[in-house]
Amino acid sequence: MSKPEIDAIVFDVLGTLVNEPAGIRAGVHALDPSLDGPGTERLLSLWQRHIEREQRRVLDGEREYLPSDLLDLEAARLVADAAGVDDPAAAASLALAGRRLPPWPDTLAGLARLAERFPLIGLSNASRTALLELNAHAGLRWHQALSAEDARTYKPDPAVYRLAVTVSGRPPERLLMVAAHAWDLRGAQRLGLRTAYVSRPVGDPPASSDAFDLYAEDLADLADQLDRG
Repeated sequence: MSKPEIDAIVFDVLGTLVNEPAGIRAGVHALDPSLDGPGTERLLSLWQRHIEREQRRVLDGEREYLPSDLLDLEAARLVADAAGVDDPAAAASLALAGRRLPPWPDTLAGLARLAERFPLIGLSNASRTALLELNAHAGLRWHQALSAEDARTYKPDPAVYRLAVTVSGRPPERLLMVAAHAWDLRGAQRLGLRTAYVSRPVGDPPASSDAFDLYAEDLADLADQLDRG
């Protein structure tokens, strides 16, 4: 497949550039340091299932839109209840764990390298406030960071990807959407963006039916491929 001709790169953030499960896992452990590994993983899964389910309900029109901050607080309260922690302050602190996510080892150098050639746009389901704090905590550097909150829906709704198209002032086919989640890239494809899958341990791998423009092991590999293109 020929390399896409692009004017800007659009990045998913959660899972693609930062290790979301690691940050939530650390928050769960801080909530109850006595938890063993399986217990922590059980509560992490409870958090993840709640966020995924409620975002899907918003997308399906079963629930009014609410920003990720409130979904995180709901998830934190569920986790605290399941852990037997009856402390609203502890649950509120856990809800902020989604803003304290570590970057993957290649993220910062990869972004810096790509920023030498392309405008970089972050596009996240995280709220504006959460995205600001997450970017600061992880040290992410953007030319523009966009939140799905501005579209009042969640990816993969086309309205979210349209935010990046509008801000860039370029046609969709001149933007490259980078994500570790195949479902995210499929959503971008439906609006006409070019796509690049980056492998992460916590991502959503492509199916055999997917046909993305680029497949990369990490951001260094992605930069190498774009340089060759």
